[in-house]
Amino acid sequence: MKAAAAASFRPTSSRPTSARCSIPLVLITGRQLEHWHTGSMTRRATVLDAIEPDPVALIHPLDLQAMAVRPGDVVTVESRRGSVCLYARADDSSPRGAVFVPFCYYEAAANKLTNAALDPFAKIPEFKYCAVRVKAGGAEPQQSSFGGGQALANAIA
Repeated sequence: MKAAAAASFRPTSSRPTSARCSIPLVLITGRQLEHWHTGSMTRRATVLDAIEPDPVALIHPLDLQAMAVRPGDVVTVESRRGSVCLYARADDSSPRGAVFVPFCYYEAAANKLTNAALDPFAKIPEFKYCAVRVKAGGAEPQQSSFGGGQALANAIA
């Protein structure tokens, strides 16, 4: 029986460079606990939407400080393919040099940023990682979920 070939590392086609931005970052996309898929169902659930109603970018506190951004400020995340505006959230579990964006927010669609380059063998697109630049400011994201986080706002009022 022939032994299987070992997998080898192949770098992504979209890596950050300091020439592109003052603080080179990588975008990591994924799921959020409250909206565990694309949000098509959970953002219609009033309680779940009230817990996480707004699109956020999770960034290490030291990276936020280096960008002169405070948690809750609007930031613009840009790649070679597009840009989205989100609210900054300090997250010390995020690695330095990375920004995590959940892909469940239609109003700040993470895949506007990602790279559609395909793995040559599996034909899987590089939707989980790409080079980005994060800068302070931008248009406030327009709430587009079914509940709009209003259940929690009404309960507090």
